[in-house]
Amino acid sequence: MKILVVTQYFWPEGFRINDLVTGLVDRGHEVTVLTGKPNYPSGKIFPEYLQDPSAFASYNGIPVVRVPMLARGVRAITLLLNYASFALCGSFFGAFKLRGRKFDAIFVFEPSPISVGFPAIVLRWLKKAPVAFWVLDLWPESLEATGVVRSKFVLKQVGKIVKFIYDRCDLILAQSRSFIPEIARFDQLPDKITYFPSWADKVDRNIEEEPASEIPADREKFTIVFTGNIGEAQDFGAVLDAAESLKHNKAVRWIIVGDGRMASWVREEVERRQLQDSVLLPGRFPLERMRSFYMHADALLVSLKAEPIFAMTIPGKMQSYLAEGLPILAMLNGEGADVLSRAGAGLASPAGNGAALAESVLKMMSMSNHDRSQMGRNGFMLSEKDFNRDSRIDELSALLESLRFAQHTMH
Repeated sequence: MKILVVTQYFWPEGFRINDLVTGLVDRGHEVTVLTGKPNYPSGKIFPEYLQDPSAFASYNGIPVVRVPMLARGVRAITLLLNYASFALCGSFFGAFKLRGRKFDAIFVFEPSPISVGFPAIVLRWLKKAPVAFWVLDLWPESLEATGVVRSKFVLKQVGKIVKFIYDRCDLILAQSRSFIPEIARFDQLPDKITYFPSWADKVDRNIEEEPASEIPADREKFTIVFTGNIGEAQDFGAVLDAAESLKHNKAVRWIIVGDGRMASWVREEVERRQLQDSVLLPGRFPLERMRSFYMHADALLVSLKAEPIFAMTIPGKMQSYLAEGLPILAMLNGEGADVLSRAGAGLASPAGNGAALAESVLKMMSMSNHDRSQMGRNGFMLSEKDFNRDSRIDELSALLESLRFAQHTMH
C-alpha cells in the first residue's frame, strides 16, 4: 500500500510516529510523511534543522515532505499560531508538494492539535484516499484543561471544528477506551471508532546500555526518574510539592529528563524551594538515550493534572515505562491509574496530590527488592500482552488494508 502519514510532529522530534512509519515500511508498505519543521518541545526550530534542512528530508529511506510553519514558542498565543500555521501550510503547500502522487490511505497522528486533520481532509478530497485518524488527545477538552483556552464561546467553536474533522474521517482510532464515548458525541457513526492503544518506544535491547554519565551513580539513594515533556498537563507543581515534603530525606532523589513549556518554571521552582540537592534536571536528550537514564531508576514517574480529560487518558510514556520492567509511581486519575493498579505494576496516587505521591514514594522505598522487582515484572507482562508493538502495528496495517478495500468496493 501507498500510505501518506500526516503529522505535525516528526523526527528529529521524539514521537512514536517515528517508530510507527518504520514498522509500516517493515510490513511492505510505501510510506511518505507530511510534516512541519521540528520545534517540539523547546518551542524553537531545531538549530541542526536550520543549519541543513536537506539532512531532514528522509528518515531511514522514508521521504519526508516538510511545510513552513511558525514555532510553538512558550506563550499560549504562539502555540495557537503554531497549530494554525501547520493546518494552513499543510493544506496548501502539502497539496502542492504532493501533486501527482497517488495514495491508498492517509493516516493522521494526533497527539494534539486536532487541526492536523485539515491537511488530511484536503488531501482526502484531492487524492480520493480514505483517512484513518488516531486520536491521542481529546479536543476541546484538553485546551480547557491546560488553560490554553478559557472562553466557553471559543471552546464551543473548537467543538464545531472537531465535528467537522471527525465527520470527514473514514476511521477514528481512540488511544483509550474512555475516549470512545467522547468521540462518539461528535461523530454519529460509532461503528467507525475503534480502540487502538499506543505501545512502548522501540529500543534495541541487545545493545549493552551504560548508565547516563550526566547523573552521578548513587545506589544509596532511591531514585525516581521522569522522562518526557515538561508541560502544563504534567502538573509539576504537585510533583515538586512531593519532592519538597521529602527534601530532608537524603535517601530520595528525583531526576527529571526532558524539556517543554514549563521547564524554566520548574528550574526556578527547584531553586526557590531549595531542592537542588534532591531534584536533578539534566535537560533534553534524544529518545535513544532514555534507557541510560532508566538505568539509574528505582522507580519511574508519570503524572497528569486532575482534569476529567486526563482521567480518560493512558499517557504514552506509561507504555514505555511498563516495557522497562521497573515499578511505576503514578500521580493520575482514571484509566491510566486503573491500568497500573490492575496489573500490580506500581503505586497510583490521586492526580494533583503531592502529599499522596510522597507517601507512595515512602511506601515503595519500604518494600523489599523482591516485591519491587515483581511490580516491574508485572508491568513488563502487561506491556507484552496489551501494548505489544508488533501486534499493534500489524493491527493498524490490517485496518488500513480494510479501508483501501472498502474504498475500492465503493468505486
